[in-house]
Amino acid sequence: MTKSISIARLLLAPMMAMFLAVAAHASTPGIMGTTFNLVAQTAFLNQPDGNAVYSWGYGCLNTTGVTFVPAAITTATCPTMQVPGPTLVVTEGIPVTVNLTNQLPTAAGNTSILFPGFTVTATNGVPGLLAQEAAPGGTVSYTFTPTTPGTHAYYSGTQGDLQIEMGLYGAIIVLPANVPASCNTVVSNLYGQTTAALEGQEQDFRLAHSAYDHPGTCYDREYLFQWAEMDPNIHKTALAQVTAKAGCVVTDVTCQLVVPTEPYHPTYFLINGRSMPDVMDANFASEYPHQPYNGNPHMHPGEQVLVRAIGQGRWQHPFHEHGNHVRILGRDGNLVVSNNTVTYPGGTAPGLAGLLMFNTDTTPGDAFEGIFYWSGRGLNWDPYGHHSGADLFNDPNTEPPCVADTNGYYTTASGAPSTAINYYEWCQDHNKPLEVAPLGSDVGGGGPATLPDPNIFTNGAWYGGTPYLGPDASLRAFAPNCATPGAANVNAGCTPLQPSNTQANPANERGYAFMWHSHNEREITTNNVFPGGMLMMMLVDSREFTIDESN
Repeated sequence: MTKSISIARLLLAPMMAMFLAVAAHASTPGIMGTTFNLVAQTAFLNQPDGNAVYSWGYGCLNTTGVTFVPAAITTATCPTMQVPGPTLVVTEGIPVTVNLTNQLPTAAGNTSILFPGFTVTATNGVPGLLAQEAAPGGTVSYTFTPTTPGTHAYYSGTQGDLQIEMGLYGAIIVLPANVPASCNTVVSNLYGQTTAALEGQEQDFRLAHSAYDHPGTCYDREYLFQWAEMDPNIHKTALAQVTAKAGCVVTDVTCQLVVPTEPYHPTYFLINGRSMPDVMDANFASEYPHQPYNGNPHMHPGEQVLVRAIGQGRWQHPFHEHGNHVRILGRDGNLVVSNNTVTYPGGTAPGLAGLLMFNTDTTPGDAFEGIFYWSGRGLNWDPYGHHSGADLFNDPNTEPPCVADTNGYYTTASGAPSTAINYYEWCQDHNKPLEVAPLGSDVGGGGPATLPDPNIFTNGAWYGGTPYLGPDASLRAFAPNCATPGAANVNAGCTPLQPSNTQANPANERGYAFMWHSHNEREITTNNVFPGGMLMMMLVDSREFTIDESN
């Protein structure tokens, strides 16, 4: 049974219930340009258990000639050390230069950057085993032309078992040189539906309108996730040796680190340098001065969400996105296409042939893009919990319409305003009840399930008492007259418990929270404490809620 139609999963898993919203959203922040001046330095990374882990990372020596993107984020910074390193946003076919200055402790030795998939010319520096390197205090320059769009990793090519573990890694996003014109006006998803673009209602946080030079790779939102892990014993040993060798000089043969990297026992599992719940805080939050990027994706039903992911650590991570499968578009800059020709808006192109994945397994050094999509189709009940005229709360509003377009959805093609609460609703399930015996709901009984009483089935502040979308969702778990026996309009099954997410901020956000997490259960802990590690939430908000990803 697919995840999107499993009623049992809905009732048993709290991640499918209504969640207390957080104000911070995600996007793909980075720096755009043709010349990047980076530096390798040390700092401590804050962790949810209160520890600060000594680490190494890339940062900006200066930001001359670069632009912070997306433009809608006005609080962006680029510190001199961050983990992961600055996301470098470049354009296909335009040459790029990266200048790296080594400001690591002298005992750490040389450092470098590898750019897999690109032909690199290096100047200055000293020869290394895999790349030209920057000696302590020195600088090396790398020049290459990004020949393929997509998501790519960069990381140290010097003593990788230690330096990558310490945090010397980052991402390069190559934007397509020829964005299909249809992607500027129409969003085309992988299931055959099309819907008019919703630009103008919200700020646009995309880096481009397509992931590749292909009309099948249009998208509405994008997020970058970099998976990694840390063994604090390695970091503690490195710090102890750096401290002991402080002041040593390069010419001294003992001025070097001898840090064992095996056996390997990581206890921190990271998404963009942070663990749950820190990863859901704002981008560039002051409490994480060296971990600027978060992971807190939001979407509206029907939108095409581009997921960019990179395996930056030593282990493979089986990452699982609840709510739907992820259709893989490409890996390491290679779009996966078939031999068949498909008609897209604006013309024809090879069909897409990427896997539909339950787990988006990520191998160290591997990068991929995929499309995540959720509409509520196939649930066989109405997730919006629509009114039927005057309802339990004497709401004078009439039931919103659901006029199916040619694909069965309520979109602008069938007369829907893009701000409609049920924009992109699957009309076949319009006004179908979920509950056999509703608890204060104004959708009639007769559905396939009976929801538990919120007094019994709660998950602390996360559970909202109802599985419905929209600003009235919190009210559907209780009725104001329930506490008065014999009062008019009392529903015999209702409860006076006020769901906790009525205190949500912003107050009008009532969405679904789908847990996105590693399927290796150890990796959703921090120092063996759950919840932590590689875990975040995809929040699906109804259309009338404006998603602001500027923080």
